Amino acid sequence: MNQIPDCQSAEGRAIDMARRVLRIEAQAVTDLVARIDDGFARAVALVLACHGRVVVSGIGKSGHVARKIAATLASTGTPAYFVHAAEAAHGDLGMITREDILIVLSNSGESDELLTIVPLVKREGGKLIAITGNPDSTLAREADVHLDAGVAEEACPLNLAPTASTTAALALGDALAVALLDARGFGAEDFARSHPGGALGRRLLTHVRDIMRAGEAVPKVSEGATLAEALLVVSRGGMGMTAVVDAGNRVLGIFTDGDLRRTLEKTENLKGTPVTQVMTRNPRSIGPERLAAEAAQMMEEHKISQVLVVEAGTLVGALNTHDLFRAKVI
Repeated sequence: MNQIPDCQSAEGRAIDMARRVLRIEAQAVTDLVARIDDGFARAVALVLACHGRVVVSGIGKSGHVARKIAATLASTGTPAYFVHAAEAAHGDLGMITREDILIVLSNSGESDELLTIVPLVKREGGKLIAITGNPDSTLAREADVHLDAGVAEEACPLNLAPTASTTAALALGDALAVALLDARGFGAEDFARSHPGGALGRRLLTHVRDIMRAGEAVPKVSEGATLAEALLVVSRGGMGMTAVVDAGNRVLGIFTDGDLRRTLEKTENLKGTPVTQVMTRNPRSIGPERLAAEAAQMMEEHKISQVLVVEAGTLVGALNTHDLFRAKVI
């Protein structure tokens, strides 16, 4: 007669197994820290001196990791692409030139497919960086630089499935990519040029001038306006505020819905009260060349819904959170 499995026991075992895997993989990455030495610095120098491209290759699970490392390098300022080790031996090797650097990944360091192409690349004068789990392997010995990604054990309970070893290799590849990014002085706008699509590109490349309201779309009143006149402009402007400017269009202050609520607590004389008496002086402002993401950060930090766009003290535009939402900056 079939027994009903103990659900609580099964759940507990799954949780224990997950924690075990994470501990082993975390330790595998932590152990890499002590191995970052002059060899890592030489690898960075080799790539920086490369006049061609970085070609990353591997087979099996290491091949999947190699593909991701190539993508990370390419998106952080180091031209790189992935070549499958098996395909390289059947024609794709022609994609690699003597000006390129080959980075190969193999936990054993003895992958036949990689050992087939390495001598051909070396014969052409190409440089080789090997990331393996075995410093005494053939690939490690043949490499110009070897990076040790060895692990004490796999997270797989059978100690067979590539788990901790692939995590360690991936982390080492990320370390190489970030070190190269730093050495190149690769900045946020450089990164955005590699990621023009989606929210990332919008956040990094959209400037205030691209989405601000300008000209007649900016609610504003003169310094001689009354509170009643300011309220009409606030209502028509649809931004929950109006800027207050002098004759030269220089910003004197801002009058918002919040200012109105505070004013009504003190007076009901909307017609006779000058707006300059109830406005907020020295309001938050931002320049048109600043990033829209900075405007969003300013609004969040100071808990405001609008910001004036000012250049050399002169009002040139305005933004509110709705404008940022429409531009998909937030």
